[in-house]
Amino acid sequence: MPENRTPAPAQHTPTAYGWCSWHQGYSGGVRLIQVVEQGSGPGGHVFACASCRELHGLVPFADQP
Repeated sequence: MPENRTPAPAQHTPTAYGWCSWHQGYSGGVRLIQVVEQGSGPGGHVFACASCRELHGLVPFADQP
């Protein structure tokens, strides 16, 4: 029986699309960099795109020690 040598289709990897706080624009592939906590307020989140993370040496929140 001949083997099927056709490669499997690439898996769709979802990417986040949102506001990059460093270049002040929308971009695909943003990652959470910092969580801003406030005692009585809503706080906030700071996101950065891949090029800004590389340019500024930013480490995503999930990868921080």
